[in-house]
Amino acid sequence: MNIEGTARKVLEKSEWVAIATSGAEGAHVVATWSEYIIALGFREGRVLIPAGHMHKTEENLKADNRIELLCATRKVKGEHGPGKGFSIKGTAQMETEGENFEAVQARYPWARAALVVDMEKIEDQL
Repeated sequence: MNIEGTARKVLEKSEWVAIATSGAEGAHVVATWSEYIIALGFREGRVLIPAGHMHKTEENLKADNRIELLCATRKVKGEHGPGKGFSIKGTAQMETEGENFEAVQARYPWARAALVVDMEKIEDQL
């Protein structure tokens, strides 16, 4: 699985991506800049995201590794309106060592970890 076609256009034209996890206190949402994901590229069905903080996200993933990413833009025509979006559902973990972390650190030295998302499903939105 990879991000391609319309989903890739949406990601390239959106400014940010919402990142949702679930924990004992319910849903938790953070965000990252789309350009970080684009710059790191996609690796065999994986998305890499530099994590500067995201401590609650990390805590939630330890208990429930399910994650959902969501982005949208009005710069790509939608089927039912003036914009298009998509979501990625999958599982994730924070990595502080290894190949994924090194790739993130090489580009973003401020990152304390790599949020590694294994994509399971991409769905159109809007």
